[in-house]
Amino acid sequence: MKDIFDLVGRVLLSFLFFFEAYDYFAYERLNKEAMTIYGLTWNQNFFLYVAIFFLIVGAITLLLGYRMRLGAILLLIYFIPLTFIVHDFWTEIPGTDDYRLQSILFMKNVAIIGGLLIAATHISGRYRIRRIFATTKV
Repeated sequence: MKDIFDLVGRVLLSFLFFFEAYDYFAYERLNKEAMTIYGLTWNQNFFLYVAIFFLIVGAITLLLGYRMRLGAILLLIYFIPLTFIVHDFWTEIPGTDDYRLQSILFMKNVAIIGGLLIAATHISGRYRIRRIFATTKV
């Protein structure tokens, strides 16, 4: 049962990052406008495509259970600065809707960062690509 939960958790966590990579690619213009709003005006194409690369590679490694530490570190390199730059609820006026929304999104991202830290120190269960190849007789 532990192996099934491990697989389902990796699928759900990786789906989040696949979806975010798709969103960055599909709404490239809007993401560049958001980057400008948050003060990132230098070399936006580079940062956007590096973020997409980190998201896709990190999600693949989590999904397959192969080199999960590398994938989790790539995702952390992307996700930690994003969380503190975009969801800075402490700059909003307490009691407003923006304050509430940004604090909820900040805490959600902190929970995802916690999951990535667990994934970085975790060896995936029985359903990982390396184990499947090692035990399959061809």
